[in-house]
Amino acid sequence: MLRSEFHGEVVVVTGATSGFGLAIARKFHAAGARVVAIGRREDRLADLQDEMGDRLVPIKLDVSDTDAISEALDTLPPDYRDVSLLVNNAGFGIDRGPAQKASLADWDDMIDVNIRGLLHMTHHLLPGMLERRKGQIVNIGSVAGRAVAPNNAVYSATKSFVLQFTKALKSDLIGTPVRASYIAPGAAETEFSLVRWQGDEAKAAKAYAGYQSLTAEDIAEAVFFTAAMPAHVDVTELE
Repeated sequence: MLRSEFHGEVVVVTGATSGFGLAIARKFHAAGARVVAIGRREDRLADLQDEMGDRLVPIKLDVSDTDAISEALDTLPPDYRDVSLLVNNAGFGIDRGPAQKASLADWDDMIDVNIRGLLHMTHHLLPGMLERRKGQIVNIGSVAGRAVAPNNAVYSATKSFVLQFTKALKSDLIGTPVRASYIAPGAAETEFSLVRWQGDEAKAAKAYAGYQSLTAEDIAEAVFFTAAMPAHVDVTELE
């Protein structure tokens, strides 16, 4: 039977100040969880604290700063250290043209957040889950991880990495009570395209023209469904 409440659970969400991450944080907080909301924008974290009040610890952190990850997680309040769910959501795509015209700095930024940040968050929190014999890691990927297209080379490659890492991690975790799941959203109307096109609203809007896109709340529901499954049910991949 699917769970409807997460009272007493500690849920860590990266990229929690907008889009999927914000919706995921809200969803689990509403279900009674204690939420650790990680994001880069201090003003938005403050707004989230005002909105949610108790059962929320906001952490200003860029997951590309891997040294800061350890420091932030090691200094969590005692009631927030037994993490039972990590949602590696932080990520972005800033391919703005074909690979031969790309900015190397943009490639590095995507790799640092989409791959290195996810790996360091996982590596830090996984041992505690195994020791407590309870936990789940949900990695947010993209349909772009399989469906390559022009002008998307490195973003697609990073999400392909996330897919393969998650499935390999699940294989390593067989025989343990810790689960690993991969969720691959299609096009969803969030700040994703606005970031990609550096605030150009007209360019961003073109990404969603002609069809009804997914919403951040849709993805939050998918994450919640995955985490709400009984302990013996492992949702390996949800696209």
